[in-house]
Amino acid sequence: MGKEIKEIDLDQENKIIVKSYRSLLKSIRRVLTKEDKALIREAFELSLEAHKNMRRKSGEPYILHPLAVAQICAEEIGLGVTSVVCALLHDTVEDTDITLDLVKLKFGSKVSRIIDGLTKISGVFDQPDRSIQAENFKKMLLTLSDDVRVILIKLADRLHNMRTLDSMSPKSQLKIASETAYVYAPLAHRLGLYAIKSELEDLSTKYLQAENYAFVKNKLNETKVQRNKYIRNFIEPLNSDMEKAGFKFEIKGRPKSIHSILNKMKKQNVTFEEVYDLFAIRVIVDTDIEHEKSDCWKVYSIVTDHYTPNPDRLRDWVSTPKANGYESLHTTLMGPKGRWVEVQIRTKRMDEIAEKGFAAHWKYKESSANSDNGLEGWLARIRDVLENQDANALEFLDDFKLALYSDEIFVFTPKGDLKKLPAGATVLDFAFDIHTDLGAKCIGAKLNNKLVPLNHQLNNGDQVEILSSAKQKPNEEWLDFVVTAKAKSKIREYFKQLRLKASALGKEILERKFKNAKIPYSSDALHSLMKHFKLKTVTDLYYQLANEIIDRTKIDIESILAAEKNRVPELPSVQPKTKTVILPNDAIILSENEANMDYGFAKCCSPIPGDEIFGFITVGEGVKIHRTSCPNAVALMSNYGYRIIKAKWANASDVSPKAFLSSIKVSGIDSVGIVSIITDIISKQLQINMKSISITSNEGMFEGNIVLQVHDTRQLENIMDSIKSASELITVNRVDLG
Repeated sequence: MGKEIKEIDLDQENKIIVKSYRSLLKSIRRVLTKEDKALIREAFELSLEAHKNMRRKSGEPYILHPLAVAQICAEEIGLGVTSVVCALLHDTVEDTDITLDLVKLKFGSKVSRIIDGLTKISGVFDQPDRSIQAENFKKMLLTLSDDVRVILIKLADRLHNMRTLDSMSPKSQLKIASETAYVYAPLAHRLGLYAIKSELEDLSTKYLQAENYAFVKNKLNETKVQRNKYIRNFIEPLNSDMEKAGFKFEIKGRPKSIHSILNKMKKQNVTFEEVYDLFAIRVIVDTDIEHEKSDCWKVYSIVTDHYTPNPDRLRDWVSTPKANGYESLHTTLMGPKGRWVEVQIRTKRMDEIAEKGFAAHWKYKESSANSDNGLEGWLARIRDVLENQDANALEFLDDFKLALYSDEIFVFTPKGDLKKLPAGATVLDFAFDIHTDLGAKCIGAKLNNKLVPLNHQLNNGDQVEILSSAKQKPNEEWLDFVVTAKAKSKIREYFKQLRLKASALGKEILERKFKNAKIPYSSDALHSLMKHFKLKTVTDLYYQLANEIIDRTKIDIESILAAEKNRVPELPSVQPKTKTVILPNDAIILSENEANMDYGFAKCCSPIPGDEIFGFITVGEGVKIHRTSCPNAVALMSNYGYRIIKAKWANASDVSPKAFLSSIKVSGIDSVGIVSIITDIISKQLQINMKSISITSNEGMFEGNIVLQVHDTRQLENIMDSIKSASELITVNRVDLG
């Protein structure tokens, strides 16, 4: 009987696989030749055979994953046949007996090169050492700078994994979601894949901030009917005027992503109801490339005839597109019922590029000579940084991460050439962007014909003429204010070379000292010298000798070595393990393998009973308990996934007898007795102990922080609700301590 059920299941699975394959063929947005179909079929059959005995964590046949990734590549990113073939084969070389040579033989060198790139980058985050992760990340970017399709397929792979993350363990969910938020969503942003970027951010938020995600999702569902009605009323007068003007167009309204709504609530300290731009209206005009700019401004004119624009909220990315190719006019208008509405105006071509990023550029490459300039410029900058092979990979990873999400400014050279730099870029960043030598010799600049120092931050539209001097040399303090990865890597490289030269000189000095003392120059002797001067590396010893930090005239090699030999080794100080006896209701239950480890609460986010938490294994301080919404959580989980462990409160349903410190921020309109209202509620009505309170008033507004002793999240929420209901002039939010 069991055998019969299995046959039925297999038959059903085969039908699902065939249906997925046909769906993939339909999703490829071009007419397929016989050769194309044969190539895709061959890749599908090879992948099917290679993965035939494999299943995903959900229990479904593994082949459904490469089929889904290939469909995302074709349908959502707009990639062609080569990428579909690579997506179907993307896990074969890593997970099965298929070799790269076989792939090359069957599908050619281009496919095998992309598969090789995908195989190399697959383990970027699966290393037990963060520096190995970072080195792998550098390799991934080297591959990206060779063929951007590698990263586009990898993003499709990650998107499907995120869509099917429910079948993974909670620990894996946190790790994968954090990696996604830390690197993959920013990469999608930089490559102009806004639809994929938004979905990756939302899916990450679903696992990293489960409660907040569910709250906003429910609120969006509750307000869907009235929101749609508002959008219809807003669009109605625009439709008739657009038709009269003879435009072929589409107008649609859609809600902002849950991630961006939560971000706004957090940044602006507002409730869901107070977020004014919960949705955006998009006007898409179907026009030819010559009339794009003028038609977008004509539409802007029609829209502003009906609704008053906010002059501070106009963004023109039609005249100067973003570096990732994004083009659109954004304006914020005062709509019906006194509500601000964001309107995006773009053409059909611009909309496709906004959704599909650089993949869409290839389609329009013939008609627009400059379409790939943004990507090429960005990839050139990556290559430039990566050429510095000895750069500290961790520093590179952090610099690169910052560059992915940064806003852009547009500045001009003295000849009027436009340069794009990240927001916050300085005169020195601009100098390094033009040429490394110019950056190294930069002493300042003429900014709009006024002299400014090299750390001066640039603004949109500045015209910059760099001033240099042959006597100028880089200064390590420059690293404190430059923001571009190129400037940072070139400055670090300069000092690394200086250090290497100094080390070579120091080594010479030391070798002479050993020779004069007639003592063999050995690693044991060097180790003894390092111990004597309390230095960690031989390079430090050489460097300090060369720069006379260690007085070379007073070094007596023989005496030092003799003293080190006779020194009684210091016994390591053994600290008795003191584990605070915590009442059961406050206790943390760690995952099975780490159950007996000491733990403490992280000061960066100060978790209290009721918070969603995780454990992080530190070096020397046991396990630190963090909130999953901790500002450091994403970086910890993505960079040190192997040190993350499950943790939960022993009995979150009971009120904890132990008090925890937690902080709230109060703000609002200043009025007589407002501080008294707040303190009365906390101290007298609720009888909660305040550890500290600081409130300042400025121009009719007040703002302050109060540190409280509370037992759990329920008690903290009760305090916040009581303060809010006492006066509509006050807003209250929980904030991280310090």
